[in-house]
Amino acid sequence: MHLLGPWLLLLVSECLAFSDSHKWSFYHPHTVYAWEGACVWISCKYTTPKSEDLENVTVYHNAEYSSVTKSYSGTILYRTTKIGEPPSQQERVRFLGGTKNNCSLSISRAHVNDSGRLGLRMMSKTDRWMEEIHLNVSERPLVPRIRLPPEIRESQEATLTCWLNFTCFGYRTQWQWSLEEEPADPSTSTTATTDLIQSELKFQPQWRHHGKNVTCQLWSDREQRVLSEETVRLDVKHRPKLQITVSPREATVKEGDSVSMTCKVVSSNPEHRTVSWLKDGAPLSVQETPTLTLHPVARNMSGQYSCQASNNLGTSESGKVALEVQYAPKNVTAVIQNPTPIREGDRVTVSCNYNSSNPRVTRYQWSHRGSWGQQSPGLLVIQKVAWDDKTVTCAACNSWCSWAPPVNLNVHYAPRDVRVLQTNPRPEIHSGHPVVLQCDFSSSRPGEVRFIWKKNGSFLGEGRELSFNSVSPEDAGNYSCSVSNSIGQTASEAWGLQVLYAPRRLRVSMAPGDSVMEGEKAALTCESDANPPVSQYSWFDWNNQNLRHAGRTLRLDPAKVEHSGAYWCRGASRLGVGESPPSTLTVYYSPETIGRRAAVVLGLCLALLILVIFGVKFWRNWKRSQSQQGLQENSSGQSFFVRNKKMRRTPLSEGSHAMGCCNPVMEDGISYAALRFPETDTPGTGDAGSSGMQGLRQDGSDAVTYSVVQKRRVGDYENVAPNSPEDEGIHYSELIQFGAGERPRVREDVEYVTLKH
Repeated sequence: MHLLGPWLLLLVSECLAFSDSHKWSFYHPHTVYAWEGACVWISCKYTTPKSEDLENVTVYHNAEYSSVTKSYSGTILYRTTKIGEPPSQQERVRFLGGTKNNCSLSISRAHVNDSGRLGLRMMSKTDRWMEEIHLNVSERPLVPRIRLPPEIRESQEATLTCWLNFTCFGYRTQWQWSLEEEPADPSTSTTATTDLIQSELKFQPQWRHHGKNVTCQLWSDREQRVLSEETVRLDVKHRPKLQITVSPREATVKEGDSVSMTCKVVSSNPEHRTVSWLKDGAPLSVQETPTLTLHPVARNMSGQYSCQASNNLGTSESGKVALEVQYAPKNVTAVIQNPTPIREGDRVTVSCNYNSSNPRVTRYQWSHRGSWGQQSPGLLVIQKVAWDDKTVTCAACNSWCSWAPPVNLNVHYAPRDVRVLQTNPRPEIHSGHPVVLQCDFSSSRPGEVRFIWKKNGSFLGEGRELSFNSVSPEDAGNYSCSVSNSIGQTASEAWGLQVLYAPRRLRVSMAPGDSVMEGEKAALTCESDANPPVSQYSWFDWNNQNLRHAGRTLRLDPAKVEHSGAYWCRGASRLGVGESPPSTLTVYYSPETIGRRAAVVLGLCLALLILVIFGVKFWRNWKRSQSQQGLQENSSGQSFFVRNKKMRRTPLSEGSHAMGCCNPVMEDGISYAALRFPETDTPGTGDAGSSGMQGLRQDGSDAVTYSVVQKRRVGDYENVAPNSPEDEGIHYSELIQFGAGERPRVREDVEYVTLKH
């Protein structure tokens, strides 16, 4: 710390030097100490005999008094004639006093040769005086001294004083304390007197300060160095200081292992006596040795262990060592917190509990597959419990893990793996075979179940088995079964029952229909019901004639009128053959054909109308001629013609007895009819009926009328040939016999036929 200002009055700790005179009195150090380069500040007080003011001051170095001259001689360091003026800063020695009381001096930059006697020659108005002050200037800075208290005890405040016989308020110095080469934290204070400076160190020593060095250093601010220092060793009285070492080092052992503790006396002043052990503050009487061994370690041995020792100052206890006996968690259990029963898909919460653990449980492990989340430590949340979740267990873990016994979830669920099975399966099921279907499932909880059968989605019945004594094609379809319990119902996948059978129900379908117009396209398709499908087709017409077409569809392109008729088909598979009933296809004429035929029919109708008209006229004429002839007896209405006999018409002679008759109704088909009456004996040549007439006459016929048929365009009369295509165009006449007599007999060599027109 900095020294106090030059004008500060300090307490005097040294002996005071007084002059021999009873008139002048002085108060100042007897000897002032300094070192090379330092300054000197001499505190001085005086009083004059008559309280006169000081008028003149002279400072001598090693002054000598001459009894001859009655004066002092020597090196003058300072002289002033006017007291009270400020001292000159340029003078090495300055008088700091005044006209009354103060006679202090200062010397800047003291040198070794300044050592000696300083004489203050002081004069007043009526008196004078010489006062001596000894100055000791050394080459090196002075060494401070450390004053210790009589006894230093642990934790009791102690004051250490470091002092030096040196005072100079212009020479800035500081005191520095250190304890074992480390700066001291306790508080320090610095004071200065007229002849010395000192620093006090106050602190509470600890046992660890025993035997350590305390150093006091004088530091120069101007030179920035330690000028001098003093070191002393501390003797701190304290009770025993104990330390426990543990093996293993961490004092953490597993249950069943061993542990050893050693009580070490680190320091004791004065020396310690016996060592004893304590657990949780209670003495262990059986253990009074420095080493405590525990084997094997049990859980109840965990606790706070310490040792104690004593000396003349008292008994002290070591720090406590926590012996931690670690073990895995005890009595771990998994507890289901859900109400029972647990259903598939429920949210299940399981807690993991334990009785004790050392160290504390830091984590949990779970043995559960599937999705789950741990909401908080020791709590397992299964969001959706699966049907096959059997058990769940947990482990509470610290450094070791302890597993809980598995707890059964006993999840209730709907029947699983429902499927349709066929008992005594066959490679193929034919119509008529017995078939038994069974509804099977893998598991169900609860086990009480109900079976329901469906075909193509429609209810069939209940029961585990579905039997067909003789399966038919109508039994084919998709069969499924459902198994239900109190939790729910599970349906199987559809099982397809395929029944193989020969082709049946064949029919012919026609497109665009069973009636088409000639020229259009017609498609006849053979539709069948067969499993396996028909592999070969045959087509037949209305005459059962094989059409030599093996395809399923018979195409008529284009359709003709002659295609009209009944058609049927035959289908064959590896299981048999089936035939369809006939289906009739009608092909109509097209409008063009109908137009042509209508024109022909119209022409025929007109021709027929004309014929009818002429027929009516002929009939009327004939009736008229009949009425003229009158009724004749024994008339013959037999019509005839002579086959293969052509008769040429001869011109009628004027002398012949002939009568011509014109039939106006038959003008278009017959030109005329001639009635020729028989003459005497000689027939005319070229007459078609002369030979016949002779024959009749020989038979006794009296009168015969001959009718000759004549075709107009031929110009002659000829008999109608058999199967002649012109039969329908032949006119006929009737042979009539006039007069009395019998009908001539029928001759066997004459064929009689009816002539038609």
